[in-house]
Amino acid sequence: MQRFVLTLDLKDSPEAIARYEEAHRAVWPEILEGIRSVGIAAMDIYRLGTRMVMILEIPDGVDRDAAMARLATLPRQAEWEEFVGQFQQCEPGSTSAGKWREMTRIFSL
Repeated sequence: MQRFVLTLDLKDSPEAIARYEEAHRAVWPEILEGIRSVGIAAMDIYRLGTRMVMILEIPDGVDRDAAMARLATLPRQAEWEEFVGQFQQCEPGSTSAGKWREMTRIFSL
């Protein structure tokens, strides 16, 4: 299993953060279905202040870049990205792959 750790920042607004968290408590079914359909086995998102951290697990042999590119083409995905993008510090029209930046592992036990 491949693991990727990614990060992005939210806008520094308690209201924006609350709405972002609310959206993730009720993710649209098409989005969840799309994530699974491109081969993502697990996805966890954590928050500390405005900093978000996403942990992705993808089976060995699945190309993450290709999976994310395919995800961007699925029904309602662009609409979801636009909706959550209003709370994120990102360029308008960015896909998930363009918003989230891969973190570098500096230690492993």
